[in-house]
Amino acid sequence: MSGSSTSDQPVRSGEERDGLLLITEDEELLDDLLRLCAAAGALPEVAPRPPLSTAEWESAPLVVVGADCAARLSGTGRRPGVVIAGRDADDVTVLRQAVAIGAERVVALPDGERWLVDRIADAVEGAGASALTVGVIGGRGGAGASTLAAALAVTAARAGERTLLVDGDPLGGGLDVLLGGEQEKGLRWPAFAESRGRVAGGALAESLPQLHSLRVLSWDRGAEVAIGPPAMRAVLAAARRRGGVVVVDLPRRVDGTVAEALAQVDVGLLLVPAELRAVAAARRVADAVRAVLRDVRVVACGQSGPGYGGGPTAEEIARLVGLPLAGELPWDEGLPEDLARGTVPGARGPLARFCAGFWERARGGGAGMAAAGGAGRGGEWEFGGAAE
Repeated sequence: MSGSSTSDQPVRSGEERDGLLLITEDEELLDDLLRLCAAAGALPEVAPRPPLSTAEWESAPLVVVGADCAARLSGTGRRPGVVIAGRDADDVTVLRQAVAIGAERVVALPDGERWLVDRIADAVEGAGASALTVGVIGGRGGAGASTLAAALAVTAARAGERTLLVDGDPLGGGLDVLLGGEQEKGLRWPAFAESRGRVAGGALAESLPQLHSLRVLSWDRGAEVAIGPPAMRAVLAAARRRGGVVVVDLPRRVDGTVAEALAQVDVGLLLVPAELRAVAAARRVADAVRAVLRDVRVVACGQSGPGYGGGPTAEEIARLVGLPLAGELPWDEGLPEDLARGTVPGARGPLARFCAGFWERARGGGAGMAAAGGAGRGGEWEFGGAAE
């Protein structure tokens, strides 16, 4: 790193930079700042000393100035998003320099490292809209919730959405297996078991396997590792901050960790097969889910041929479960064979058409979603927002 701190030019490489600007001649401080940028998932520019061009100074989403260089910026135009970093936050000289350049804060390292990592991550990730987050839950065991979740994610990714699929069911066997990517390199849930606080969204996504144009957070095939509520909260919040689409495959039992996931879901889809025992089971699942998530809807799933062999209709299922109807997923006799052959869920057939229709309604919003074909007959399509 010493070579990079003595050049008059910003550090650049073939990697895409985030626009974050570091200004310091203190090599030890620079090493610490680069380490914190890495923790926040940021690739900064480094300007070892002023003066800076107007474009460099004004375009960076955040400028972190070393205390050693703050005095040299006194004549630079004031702008938001300037932080002074040093070793002593109570140094009167540094505080005066901070006032002179309009810095928002003087942060002392190492005590202020966590704050600075969060501030860097905020600047790099921006303040765009959170991802549309959909949770999929089976009304009974074997309903096909994992297949529907994977198909929704694959469909969104193929439509050009930035998509992340999260496997929230530790006993489901792994969504990477369902997508044929169990050998792909990347982190799985056990690597995030101790996550707390702020996780950088970009770094999270880059660490995961990429399958069929989407990122997948799945389980591995090792011994079960407990993922506590703080880890689920941190990881899903990071995923949502990236924007685009997040699909979460959830188990039927709502414990503390699942409740944390549901708290960040915009809409839940409860997949209910067209049989009375499934409806009875789904009512109990629905009661537990609704205690956390306000917007839950039924996806009625056919079990045999047309008419479901005398089973309840989609409207009857929604009425009996006590939830609005999100749509009807007809029986697809070829789906089990397709999955056994390794065909990607949602590649064709009724499942593909359902997923395409769902995202068309979701992207359209409000009346547009209600008017799209084949679903939305059971209630208004206006998602309730989820809070991080």
